[in-house]
Amino acid sequence: MQLRVNGEVHDIPDNWQNETLLTVLREHLGLVGAKHGCGVGVCGTCTIHIDGVAERSCVIPVAGMADAEIVTIEGLADDNGNLHPVQQAWLDERVVQCGFCQAGQIMQAVALLEQTPLPDNAAVADTMSSNLCRCGTQSRIRRAIHRAAEKMRDQHD
Repeated sequence: MQLRVNGEVHDIPDNWQNETLLTVLREHLGLVGAKHGCGVGVCGTCTIHIDGVAERSCVIPVAGMADAEIVTIEGLADDNGNLHPVQQAWLDERVVQCGFCQAGQIMQAVALLEQTPLPDNAAVADTMSSNLCRCGTQSRIRRAIHRAAEKMRDQHD
């Protein structure tokens, strides 16, 4: 089986095909941005994109991903190493406190902005409420999402 992750094709040995996508990403491919949190798809620390949709990789069997386009936080920056506008906004707004949930938060935020380029506070709160942050950085997360939305709008104008 082959897996397409961040634009590259990877061979997945037979003995890894009964694992979750998160386990294969972290343990076989060395892409450790997505974290193992709850292990049941609730907390959001393992959020990645599958065919452009934010998904919880801890509950997805890798065996069904052969035809999918998978993007992890490691794949958000462009080929020149420039951060995605959401990643840059996270730094600019100093969102991170402990950092454990942040890769999942960023991946969820990117998916939100791809679906809703200029979300209001209610849309941000609704979308991001499924990604848990025990540090209480939700107000900085909201500011970062709005900052990134403006930057992305300016880039498209």
